[in-house]
Amino acid sequence: MSEVKNDGFVGRSIPRKEDQRLLTGKGQFVADLKLPGMLHAAFVRSQVAHARIKSIDLSRALKAPGVVYAIAGPELAQMLPPVPDTQLSLPRKWTTRVQHKFQNPQQPLLSHDKVRHVGEAVAVILAETRYQAEDAAELVEVDLEPLPAVVDPIAGLTPESAVLHEQYGTNLIGDFVVEKGDVKKALAAAPRRIKRRFHHHRYAGIPMECRGVVGSHDPRTDTMTIWSACQVVHWLKREASTVLNMPEARIRCVALDVGGGFGTKGHVYPEDLVIPFLARAVGRPVKWIEDRFEHFISACHSRDQIHDVEAGFDDDGRLIAFSDNFYVDCGAWNPIGSGIAYNTAVHLPGPYKFDHFFVRSRIVSTNKVANAPYRGAGRPEATFAMERIMDMIAAELGLDPAEVRLRNMIPAAEMPYHLGIPYRDGEMIVYDSGDYPESLRLALEAIGGLDAFRKKQRAARAKGRYLGLGLGCYTEGTGVGPFESATVRIDPTGKIYVAGGSCPQGQGMETIFSQIVADVWKVEPKDVVMSLADTSGVAMGFGTIASRSTVTLSGAIHQASEPLRQKVFSIAANMLECSAGDLELRNGAVGVVGVPGNEVTLSTIAKAARPGWDSARPQGMAAGLEETAYYEPPTVTWAYAAHAALVEVDPDLGRVSIDKYVIVHDCGTVINPMLVDGQIHGGAVQGLGGALLEEMSYDADGQILVGSFMDYLVPGASDMPHLDLVHMHHPSPLNPFGVKGVGEGSAIAPPVAIANAVCDALSHLKLEFNETPIKPEKVVRAIWNARR
Repeated sequence: MSEVKNDGFVGRSIPRKEDQRLLTGKGQFVADLKLPGMLHAAFVRSQVAHARIKSIDLSRALKAPGVVYAIAGPELAQMLPPVPDTQLSLPRKWTTRVQHKFQNPQQPLLSHDKVRHVGEAVAVILAETRYQAEDAAELVEVDLEPLPAVVDPIAGLTPESAVLHEQYGTNLIGDFVVEKGDVKKALAAAPRRIKRRFHHHRYAGIPMECRGVVGSHDPRTDTMTIWSACQVVHWLKREASTVLNMPEARIRCVALDVGGGFGTKGHVYPEDLVIPFLARAVGRPVKWIEDRFEHFISACHSRDQIHDVEAGFDDDGRLIAFSDNFYVDCGAWNPIGSGIAYNTAVHLPGPYKFDHFFVRSRIVSTNKVANAPYRGAGRPEATFAMERIMDMIAAELGLDPAEVRLRNMIPAAEMPYHLGIPYRDGEMIVYDSGDYPESLRLALEAIGGLDAFRKKQRAARAKGRYLGLGLGCYTEGTGVGPFESATVRIDPTGKIYVAGGSCPQGQGMETIFSQIVADVWKVEPKDVVMSLADTSGVAMGFGTIASRSTVTLSGAIHQASEPLRQKVFSIAANMLECSAGDLELRNGAVGVVGVPGNEVTLSTIAKAARPGWDSARPQGMAAGLEETAYYEPPTVTWAYAAHAALVEVDPDLGRVSIDKYVIVHDCGTVINPMLVDGQIHGGAVQGLGGALLEEMSYDADGQILVGSFMDYLVPGASDMPHLDLVHMHHPSPLNPFGVKGVGEGSAIAPPVAIANAVCDALSHLKLEFNETPIKPEKVVRAIWNARR
């Protein structure tokens, strides 16, 4: 990606600050943390999907070598409350605008009455070494009374189904409706209609680093320090305060270097709370590091939605009405509440203009690992449904799918565009900026032109080769609230210290925010000291989820810097005996405009601002140079993209080869082009993995069929095509820097782009691929059935 030319650091591809330590082996992850006297934890996990717990016998485990402590779910339930019922609350504006019913079960820290999925923890062992803890865990005897497993969300709503949470009498734990216009009337009057069922399957983030927690309690001060490989240290502090019954002021939560999160680590798990409790109970630090097998059976999965869609359209291919009844298989627990399902609902319209829209979502409990956000968080499922419908409309009318999209897209002249439904912050959705038709045109241009491809496709098909073009277009709400925090302080050395509530997991946040701060304060990025993912730096924060950090933390930095700059100018004016209005920031100093050399450094100003005798502050000004701000975004900014995939399908082997993949993306102002490209590449690879390879599958008894990377195939370098990126630049008017989120977007469209491409390649057979993943055996079977 080419850099935006300017005199500042925003828009430059400067190297990552983080790389110096990470590439030289000096990074520190939670597994690297070693504390004196540390014990190691191993959890005892259910091997059955659904059963009542009759008894848990720890006696043999307690006698094992090295074992110091053990506790089971029934005992712990008498001592600690469960995890709060929802970690992502809904604002009143939303609850008053959206018809809904939620009943969210609270997950115990250790299961004590029933087990509800394979991998659910029922007991925990502490020992001197990890090996001793794991050996002792094998000695725990768990007596279970098996119950029928619920593995299909639709079957789980029938009267005959077993119920996971008996207090509700149903597996339906969430239900809401969003609508505009009159869908029933519009569908009845539509010249043409299509009905289809789509299934976006279950897969997960699979970060390189699994989860991990270390807890250490200081009895002298009754303070707790928790190190967790998570994305939300302030959430963890809040939940730990509740569960451990400790003031937040006595809890410090830190995320060290984190090896990927992707949403999987974006909420508080029971283990995050059990480990510090154990540290306090035994008076020694406790460490738990999740292994890969544990990760597959206990860290949250994602996707897994079934959509029943009906669309009405006219003879020109223009969409009139869209109705979707969809089911979310949320697994045994629902830590984020309605977050994913509502993301899906409001992202269904995408970049298209139509007047009649209805969606009903039902969130259903099943005996699987809990469903929580993973890069995209409900948007890939929405995009799959809408973009498959666009291709089906084209097929029915004999039009090119690209032409149908262009006829339906919101024109740039209508921006900002009022969609007519509320976002999950409760605000009515307004697409704030962009040019959707141009993004698609640029994507078609980047593949070499639509007409040229169709000519090549026809020639190849005549020789028995099957080439296909698949498109995937979407919009993405980014930078959601409720807030993010920043403390900005001028250090006596002249360095700019910034603490924020965001939590990096490899995105390069130290670099990105150093660039922003450097431009705000006219210093070099090396003169910026960033403190992130540490609750001791700033009292309240939200964390890194939902493509929000660049938008929200930059807003907080701006808000904190504005009053601080006024104070800096006032002190400088007092020292230079001039008006503050005559001053400017330049090269780490404050100077008189147009008078080189007549300046005072930020270091000198910081020292002058200190409390005590002989300060150089103006009369009556408070001491110190520090401001804290909490940026509350008015609503989300809207990023968008168009993806185009060129594939070849081998009809004998079912192999789908990606010849070319193009992404045209708009994330507003680009802070660091190199890092933005990296985010887009990474998300696209994960999206393509979900389209073709990755799958969390279960059998009829709720047994997960994945235990290692032998069973769960992630993309390798040889599986991935070269990605051609094209960037558009429509800055958002909703925040000081014009930025939009970029972290999740490129994972949204690949599943449907590949599905559409495979359907296009085999269009002469009139095949449809309406569920993912698109594996070779499915392709071969479909071709064989079509030719019978």
